[in-house]
Amino acid sequence: MRQIDTDRSLAKAILDELRGAIVSGELVPGTLYSVRELAARLGVSRTPVREALIQLAQRGMVRFERNRGIRVLQTSLHDLEEVFAIRLLLEVPAAFRATSQKPPGLVADLHAHLDAMRRAADEHDEAAFMLADRRFHEAVNTASGNLRLARYVDSLRDMVFLRGTSTVDRSRGLADILAEHEHIAACIEEGDAHEAAEAMRRHLLTTARLLIAQESAESGEPVPPVSYDWTRLSG
Repeated sequence: MRQIDTDRSLAKAILDELRGAIVSGELVPGTLYSVRELAARLGVSRTPVREALIQLAQRGMVRFERNRGIRVLQTSLHDLEEVFAIRLLLEVPAAFRATSQKPPGLVADLHAHLDAMRRAADEHDEAAFMLADRRFHEAVNTASGNLRLARYVDSLRDMVFLRGTSTVDRSRGLADILAEHEHIAACIEEGDAHEAAEAMRRHLLTTARLLIAQESAESGEPVPPVSYDWTRLSG
């Protein structure tokens, strides 16, 4: 981790740095760290580090262990299943509402994110592609008019990245993922709210099914008991 520039917004900078270190694997899942150690590595005092860690604990990324420190958590298959169940509940109606409202600039923003995804796909830059993917979803969710929903969904995506997993080049390619987003954007641009919601639903279901099946096969973990009716959602 790099040291924090105290001229920046300290609280947000510390939160972003710790979150990034967890997602990248620099802070290793299952490992215990102390607030003192992390503060020293960031070059800041312990109080704002503790406050950032409390927020990360609320996101399910770390756990405080009394008299021991902070443990970085590993995402389970059950966690992945729950994340996508929640995303389906939130992002499908958000796509409908965003299309119905279509605030100024939304279509242009979506095209900009798609352009970034295409460039990343051409260069096979998965990190840049997934960042643009994330911004695409954030734009749709924000356009629904519910900023809390947009922030919450964005934090849920960390749970997937925390597992260090991806379907890219394993269950599907970047071009496949791009095509799904292009269809969502086309529906929004055409003003077809029902089809935009349906396209978002299919995209999330496809990602969830591929990811969970893939991770189950590779880790040997059994597919978790379904806490959400995927069959009903797909039919």
